[in-house]
Amino acid sequence: MSASTGEGNVRAHILVSGRVQGVGYRAFAHRVATQRGLVGGVRNLDDGRVELDIEGHRTVIETLLVDLKAGPPAARVRAVDVEWGAASDRFSQFSVWY
Repeated sequence: MSASTGEGNVRAHILVSGRVQGVGYRAFAHRVATQRGLVGGVRNLDDGRVELDIEGHRTVIETLLVDLKAGPPAARVRAVDVEWGAASDRFSQFSVWY
């Protein structure tokens, strides 16, 4: 069973601020989320932040948050804000949204 299926799944709406656009942050987030079997997506926002909408086991998402706080080498993450909620089961994979 992957991290994205089964009981105990939650949703995390994540906003990452700092120098996170134009540094490969979306590709980084896609890679680490996919490696963990999470589903959802990531996109750049007009205000310079990056938004992630992720579903999976809370402990797996919490591990992902550690990576998101570090980011790729060129990023300078200032803050990672998370809002937890119930999983919607609307995602089947992790995508980069444009």
